[in-house]
Amino acid sequence: MLSVPAFLLLLAAGLSVAFAMIAGAVLQILLGGNGVLLLSLPQQLYQGIESYGLLALPIFILLGELMSASGAGRRLFALAGLCAGRVSGGLAQATLLANALMAAVLGSTVAQISLMSRLAVPEMERAGYPRDAAAALTAAGGLLAPVLPPSMLLIVFGVIAQVPIGDLFLAGVGPGLAILAVLSGVTVWQGRGGRFPAAAPAPGPARKVLAEALPALAIPAAMIAAILTGLATPAEAGVVAIAAVILVGRLVYRELTLAQIGPALIATARSSAGILFLIAAASLYAWVAAWENLPAMAAARIAAVSDDPLVFLLLLNLLLLGLGMVTDPLPALILVVPVLLPVATDLYGIDPVHFGLIACINLTVGLLTPPVGVGLFTAALQTGVGAARLARLVLPYLAGVLLVLALLVLWPGLALGPLRFLQ
Repeated sequence: MLSVPAFLLLLAAGLSVAFAMIAGAVLQILLGGNGVLLLSLPQQLYQGIESYGLLALPIFILLGELMSASGAGRRLFALAGLCAGRVSGGLAQATLLANALMAAVLGSTVAQISLMSRLAVPEMERAGYPRDAAAALTAAGGLLAPVLPPSMLLIVFGVIAQVPIGDLFLAGVGPGLAILAVLSGVTVWQGRGGRFPAAAPAPGPARKVLAEALPALAIPAAMIAAILTGLATPAEAGVVAIAAVILVGRLVYRELTLAQIGPALIATARSSAGILFLIAAASLYAWVAAWENLPAMAAARIAAVSDDPLVFLLLLNLLLLGLGMVTDPLPALILVVPVLLPVATDLYGIDPVHFGLIACINLTVGLLTPPVGVGLFTAALQTGVGAARLARLVLPYLAGVLLVLALLVLWPGLALGPLRFLQ
């Protein structure tokens, strides 16, 4: 695996993450003597982003741009500030709650970080929060997406593992609420001593703030209604929300002009291109690793270490955390589940739903960790905060999520309790 140190060396030399991953994959092919695979590189890069689920990414990036330009985002956060009162860090807590609500709508960490970075960070900065702290909080809030239903990762896992997706959704509620509580606690700790400002005074009487926010509330309401009624998938519901924000911004608030739509589309194209190319490079790296049979080798080594299920789960966590650091969760899940799930269920008697929650949380944590960190770089691209600075600021939030992950490993009832109650 000389490609791994080569990848890290290229990163240290200043090469972008995506190109460093491609170079590492090419090196692994050459070292393995499989030069014929080089002919398939363009095809594999394309297949890495040939996913209907990824269509939601540019849609929600554009939605965030238009929410900001139309004034709808500003009015929603004025309402959030009103609800938060004058509590220190109240708007940060409101932002976390908004992330939880978006997680229940989008189901995708990268799409959620893209939308909330464009929507929440400018409003928090306007209220007096440091931009880098606001960006870190918003990025950490994206960790709710793989757990709270409907989660794209849980859907993919359910399809691969042949596990009822409804069971996975129900099992995700407990860990999701636990992560939300931990992130809220970390936010309180981060804002101690007045480091986070009190909620800014509402720009007018409460009735006026609520009245102005009602048309903006119609935008997520239209999206949620389209999903719950079965009229649209999350990606299609994003298009419904875009139509709603254009109507509200043009006809109600009269702040969105035709001249603003062009720059919003250009900004969306630039952000989407950078993120999708990073995902394509990550999937290429995962494809090469699968060709070299590395996951199966790792699974065999794990199974040979101990027959204790707890030891297996601890080693599984280390493997998935490491894998999540260098590849995107979707290809990693497709790569790992067929190999590791039979080991977990047949040899160690681990419930597949429990396994799925652990795998999805682990792989999503990797979205906010170097060296790849697609979610981390998404937040950096959207907010203008350096990725290295952002990586340091999200560490306390990641530590809190890892505590919940440890609790989930030691106490499967956190996920399986609701299922056992209904059986």
